Amino acid sequence: MTGPDRGGGSEQGQGEGIPERLYVITRGRSGLSQGAALDLVTLIVSRAEPRPEMQPEHAAILRLCRFPLSVAEVSAYLSLPFSVVTVLLADLLADERVQARAPVQLTALPDVALLEAVMHGLQRL
Repeated sequence: MTGPDRGGGSEQGQGEGIPERLYVITRGRSGLSQGAALDLVTLIVSRAEPRPEMQPEHAAILRLCRFPLSVAEVSAYLSLPFSVVTVLLADLLADERVQARAPVQLTALPDVALLEAVMHGLQRL
């Protein structure tokens, strides 16, 4: 999947105008609002479909996150910095259009003695 067009027109060189574009995308905001704790591995899942009047980046996030994606993956697919993506996700979280979930934590391995007991029990069958 490719990200949105980042060019500002044929008269601009590659990379010119990008800081201004990012400022416009976030409406001049930085950081997370409402204390939302998002990190690179937080999983994002859409809870709604994009609306026609939505900002294109918000709509793209909703389409991308029909299945769980990490914030890092969303950032990579949209070719936007992590800080910009977190501002956009905070908007969507506030509107309850996406859900943020902590990644599945690996549980501690079971006790070795228990595994050996199970293995010996299975061998006796």
